[in-house]
Amino acid sequence: MIPIKRAILSVSDKRGIVNLAKELSEFGVDIISTGQTFHLLNTHGIAARHVSELTGFPEILGGRVKTLHPKILGALLGIPDNPVHQKDMDQFAIEPIDLVVVNLYPFEEVMMQPDAAIDEAIEQIDIGGPTLIRAAAKNFHYKTVLVNPDQYPMFLDELRKHQGRVSSEMRLNLAREAFLHTAKYDQAIFQYFDKYINRDAESTLPSVLHLIVEKELDLRYGENPHQRGALYGHFGKVFKKLHGKELSYNNIADIHAAALLINEFDTPAVAIIKHTNPCGVATGDNLLDAYHAALATDPVSAFGGIIVVNRPLDLETAKAIDEVFTEVVIAPDFQPDALEFLKRKKGRRLMQQTADPRFLYEFDVKSVIGGFLLQESDHQRNGQEGFRVVTRRAPTEYEFSALLFAWRVAKHVKSNAIVFALSDRTVGIGAGQMSRVDSARVAVMKARQSGLDLRGTVVASDAFFPFADGLVECVRAGATAIIQPGGSIRDEEVIRAADEHDTAMIFTGIRHFHH
Repeated sequence: MIPIKRAILSVSDKRGIVNLAKELSEFGVDIISTGQTFHLLNTHGIAARHVSELTGFPEILGGRVKTLHPKILGALLGIPDNPVHQKDMDQFAIEPIDLVVVNLYPFEEVMMQPDAAIDEAIEQIDIGGPTLIRAAAKNFHYKTVLVNPDQYPMFLDELRKHQGRVSSEMRLNLAREAFLHTAKYDQAIFQYFDKYINRDAESTLPSVLHLIVEKELDLRYGENPHQRGALYGHFGKVFKKLHGKELSYNNIADIHAAALLINEFDTPAVAIIKHTNPCGVATGDNLLDAYHAALATDPVSAFGGIIVVNRPLDLETAKAIDEVFTEVVIAPDFQPDALEFLKRKKGRRLMQQTADPRFLYEFDVKSVIGGFLLQESDHQRNGQEGFRVVTRRAPTEYEFSALLFAWRVAKHVKSNAIVFALSDRTVGIGAGQMSRVDSARVAVMKARQSGLDLRGTVVASDAFFPFADGLVECVRAGATAIIQPGGSIRDEEVIRAADEHDTAMIFTGIRHFHH
């Protein structure tokens, strides 16, 4: 247990610093401070020495140099029972500093501003702060370091419990947090410079991939019980669990897929997800109508699935959902009576989506043997830019509306993706087959198993038809219009097949592969 006798306080984020300093004073701690932190403490009547009083040297260069001095760094790096260290400290009258309370300039906030000038960003690069933090963290056997106001209550509890002393366990844990703090800070600075230097380059991807992401949640296991699993990042900033069992690895993957899909729709919409693939999607005048239409696509696969809606969930829709076993229900909000009703099943997870997931989902990252694959996330909202009719017959107004719906859904179906749809609902979905014609056959089979008529439907394909056989399979099943990216060397063959069957076809010019 190391007593806290002397502390240096120099913070950018001043939340809680006054209360912390008051309690430190009550423990008789000698407080040293700098700049605005020093003036804030004095304003609140807290006795503190300015760092220049300790060093005998004023702040210079407009505050760029304040704490980089042997009397500060020696006070942090010195080891009490090391004879060489003690000799030097005695010779130069260096008094040990036991506690460092420092957090860094808000560089990440500046970096996120699209119009931030480089000179403005440079001034937010802290030099002395990281040095103090790293020095104290390195010497954690004897020093304590706080880098986050959220740590203050826990630290003060420790002081009260142990009469002004801090345990070795806490010092070690705080040192770990300190090194994470400076690592993330340096990462943010590098990313800013990397983007600035490459601002005119064709690629927007970073030249160096940093993956400093904190663990958010330990999971019971990964995809399978013999695999360990954990969640990292800021999932909790987008999804709040209101009820139910702990989330599994597979639940989280499905929630991710569900949230991105439902984001495609502005009108009331419902999607049912199974193994990250939609097995039914529909829009309607209200959620109840949309839910029944989505469920009708494939009621067998819906068992044990995930349901996502884009409106506050009402009681009537909640009761309809309750009739089918569902692992997770996701909504932007739940009406109170609907929430209480759904809570009756203890295991069912109820998730509130509190933010647009696209804001925290800039890149796709996949691990491969020996490295990672990185790509920009496919956040393109499917509109009509670049669409062109390539067949003799253009889609009717209704067909065009249905094609837009199907195209939005196909973007979120695993390739090869074939989606039969009406203007407000899916009718048959074929996903993840090794050939596109097989996906078409699966979609037809699933629709027929659900007793759905494919006559008068339209079809979306996430990538081009390499041969005419896939298109012909869809047309024979009843589709009257097709939407696909185009770009095959056999496009003319596919167009001729469409014309022969009086089928309208649109080329989008953009592909939505989803592996």
